[in-house]
Amino acid sequence: MTAKVDPTGPKLVIVPSNPVPAGVRLGYVTTPDRVKLRYAIWPKSAGPHRGTVCLVQGRTEYIEKYFETIADFRARGFAVATFDWRGQGGSDRLIGNRTVGYVDRFDDYWTDLRTFHANILLPDCPPPYYLVGHSMGGLASLHAATRDRMMFERVFLSAPMVSLAGMEESIARWAVIAETLSFLGLGRVPFKRRGDRRPTEEGFADNPLTSDVLRYMRMVETVRADDGLYLGSPSFRWLASALRAMLEAGRADFPGRLQIPLLVLAAARDTIVSTPAIEQLGLRLRNGRHMGIAGAKHEMFMENDTVRGQVFAAFDAFVTNQTR
Repeated sequence: MTAKVDPTGPKLVIVPSNPVPAGVRLGYVTTPDRVKLRYAIWPKSAGPHRGTVCLVQGRTEYIEKYFETIADFRARGFAVATFDWRGQGGSDRLIGNRTVGYVDRFDDYWTDLRTFHANILLPDCPPPYYLVGHSMGGLASLHAATRDRMMFERVFLSAPMVSLAGMEESIARWAVIAETLSFLGLGRVPFKRRGDRRPTEEGFADNPLTSDVLRYMRMVETVRADDGLYLGSPSFRWLASALRAMLEAGRADFPGRLQIPLLVLAAARDTIVSTPAIEQLGLRLRNGRHMGIAGAKHEMFMENDTVRGQVFAAFDAFVTNQTR
């Protein structure tokens, strides 16, 4: 079952376990380099007016995955604006194999965010604006915060991809390998990993994303309803670009370039991104802080109620309660 704005416009995939929050407005916005991004915006649903949360996703994710979280922000008095990054979700896929993650440069995500901010967020959503980023979206958010401190009032990050778990000491070496393979014409070839399989019921037991079976199954059912949302392995070109962005975030001068107040959350049981690297960044922040979330796997917004309670308590202390 799908909901459409018009016969030729964007759609949202709806399954019984994942209803779309009421009041959505869907559309496409086109970047200066002619990539079409699917976006959605919602008004607040309760409480006093607090501004707009701009929610940016991790790699492989899509708008539908955040319906519950969007409802949580709206109930706090925030409008919510979100979009699918280029190459995933309902936005333009960039290469012939739709299931392979690809981007020419990590800076292209800055183009996506800047386009969305200028053309959708500013004209259509109430200020002030708060950036909430997860994983890859968290790394893109960090880089954005070094470039324009006026775009957002505050930045709230969930498990930002500042390094990969178990690869902390080999990021630079892998960046060179991926760049070399890309130079040799293999940039669109997938970097295959076991964890990039389609989500299935059987995969819950050892999944690295969440300990909550119902929220995990929601992901399974959504992708099963529309396989077009699925994104598998990253390409070597994506890997090279992302690793270089991680190395930049690890530079000694990087925290000093972050001029927007930040709160960075690290998941204690994360096996996808490096929790120690997040903690090291947090300790070096001049205009922010970090905190660990006990018991959490990588996708804290998709975790059990106890973990999500900690995440939203942190958000309320850092953002919601500052708007009164």
